[in-house]
Formats: sequence, C-alpha cells, structure tokens
Amino acid sequence: MKVLITAGPTREAIDPVRYLSNRSSGRMGFALAGEAASRGHEVTLITGPVSLPTPANVKRIDVVSAEDMYRAVIDQLEGVDIAIHSAAVADYRPKDVHDEKVKKAAEEWTVALERTTDILGSMRDPLNYDRILVGFAAETENLLPNARMKLAKKGCDLVIANDVSGLDIGFDQPDNEVTLLFKDGREEAVPKQTKEALATLLCDRIESISL
Repeated sequence: MKVLITAGPTREAIDPVRYLSNRSSGRMGFALAGEAASRGHEVTLITGPVSLPTPANVKRIDVVSAEDMYRAVIDQLEGVDIAIHSAAVADYRPKDVHDEKVKKAAEEWTVALERTTDILGSMRDPLNYDRILVGFAAETENLLPNARMKLAKKGCDLVIANDVSGLDIGFDQPDNEVTLLFKDGREEAVPKQTKEALATLLCDRIESISL
C-alpha cells in the first residue's frame, strides 16, 4: 500500500533568525515510516526540521513551515491508501514576518499571530481524502475527551492520544505511552514502551482497519 506520514515540528518565522516551534523530535513519525517500509509499503515521509536519519526505503521530503507541509501533503496525496499525521504542526504563525532581525529596543515586543492551515482537519474536506486517516492528539490535560473530540471532528479512523505534559514520554523522548481511539468506539491503552516498539503495534492496528 501507499503510505503518507508527516512528522516532526514546523517552524514559523518571526524574522530571519527567530521562529515559533515546539519540542517534537520527529522520532515517532520516523519510527512509523521505518516500520511501514520494512513491511513492503511504499512510504513517503514529509518532515519538519529534525536531526534524524532517513529510514531505509523511505522517500523523504523536508519542509519548514506549516504551509510548506500542507502544500507537500497536497502534492503527495494522490493514490495514498493510509495517511498518518504524527507531525506537531504549529496552530499559529506570526502575522507579520520581519525582513531583518528585530533589534532589542523596547521593554516589550508583541507578536500578532494568525491561524495556520489545519492539515489533518483538511484531509476529508476540502482535500476529499477518503482512505484510512490516522491522527495524533498530543495533550497536556483532558487527554481522552480532547482526543475523542479530535477523532470525531476531523473524520479520523484512528487517533493516538499521548500525554505530553511530562518529561519521560512524548515530545523529544525515546519512549511513549498512548491510548488508541478507533472510529468504531474501541479504545486501547498501550503501556510505556520505545517508539520503535510502539510503531510496530501501531502498524498492526492500522493495517487491520477496514473501510
């Protein structure tokens, strides 16, 4: 099957040297890409700025901003059977990007923000993607209620909910502990394990989804 995976953070420029981003390392998405490729799937990995080697037999596309990632998804979406959105895409970007480095002057500096394109939320409409759709819900509170809302609102077949409020799992860590929420109402708690082991389990569950 043809698999599309997004991974890592995005960077939203403020000026030529500053940007808004997050702590995502991209490890989960890269582990998923490597596992899917090892099973013989045709894998395209769209990644924000990370310091990770490309998994074997994976087509890698590097992007920077949320808009870059959205355009890359559109370009690669044709014929995709499984779309897995593990990237931590910025929800907001600076409304005005300065051409030159902003100098330290005033005691306060206010940066106005505007919404970025919701990539996962655009998959069903307007992009009309009708195959298997998997999303991640990285939360710091109300983990399962927020993940259930995301599952329904964005038309996913599966949402992987992970708590990123701690320092031992989730963002920028080798391990993760998640709960799987399926469109049919099933929920499965998965104990703490390496992201590589979790990728194996997730690929098993995703491959079992039927449309």
